[in-house]
Amino acid sequence: MHTRTVHAVISFRSAPRLESARTRLEAIALFLVNSNLHISLSATSIALVTVLLIDLRLEVVPLFIVFAATMFVYSINRVTDLEEDARNVPGRAAFTREYGRLLLALGVGLYVLAIGVAVVLELPGARYTVIPLLVTIAYSFFRLKRVFLVKNLTVGVAWGLIPLGVGYYYGVLEAPGIVFLAAYVTTMLTVAAIVFDIKDIDGDRAAGIRTVPVVFDTRRTRILAQFSNVAVAASVVVCVVGNLVPVTFLVLLAFNAYVGTYIPFATRDRSVLFYGFVIDGEQIFLACCVLALELTLW
Repeated sequence: MHTRTVHAVISFRSAPRLESARTRLEAIALFLVNSNLHISLSATSIALVTVLLIDLRLEVVPLFIVFAATMFVYSINRVTDLEEDARNVPGRAAFTREYGRLLLALGVGLYVLAIGVAVVLELPGARYTVIPLLVTIAYSFFRLKRVFLVKNLTVGVAWGLIPLGVGYYYGVLEAPGIVFLAAYVTTMLTVAAIVFDIKDIDGDRAAGIRTVPVVFDTRRTRILAQFSNVAVAASVVVCVVGNLVPVTFLVLLAFNAYVGTYIPFATRDRSVLFYGFVIDGEQIFLACCVLALELTLW
């Protein structure tokens, strides 16, 4: 048999397997996104990055508390946003209708367990574990998302509290690295939240919600997001050169590069996986970069 024919036969036979493998991977990714496991791991990644960059002792408890609190917040948010998700992301809405109560029970259970652990172990700042509940009430029930930019800032600040929480847990709240990471995460997650609104522009416009993409259009939103991303990257370099933070903080530039890469592709027709897996996976990417750096320096 001719070599070209053999290659064609092999390609023909392997094509269904590759397609099947891709379908399975997409199904797994969608499950992780819709079940809030992915976003919870992303939040935990921020806590891990903080511990490693500040050179703190790695412990499971603060990582678990962050994971549990995130599951709680987003599980409630999925239920309260069900009507809007039905317009913007019908697949996620269908998943929430089928599994929302189970995930909500899981989120509440983990959150209560996290509070119990904090109280029993008499952890520093145990009383602050109620903050996720307060954020959830303000965001999901007082409808802050309808106020221009407040929604995005609320998301950014909530994520920025993670480095502060880690700092409080370890008793280094006022360390320059902790303060810088809190500001960095707040700004970058606010940018991500603004870019994320591009996918919901039709539903938000119909609901009368004034987001940045609704007010300024998607092209200007991407330009604003990229400008902010470059400005934050420059601030990282300035702080390292000025000896405000250690040189290892330059690893954060990998995060900025990741964000700068996906911003031009953020359009209204992108899939749920682009926004829910690629964009929301930026923190996991950063954690992988920091872990690689730690292994290199070890």
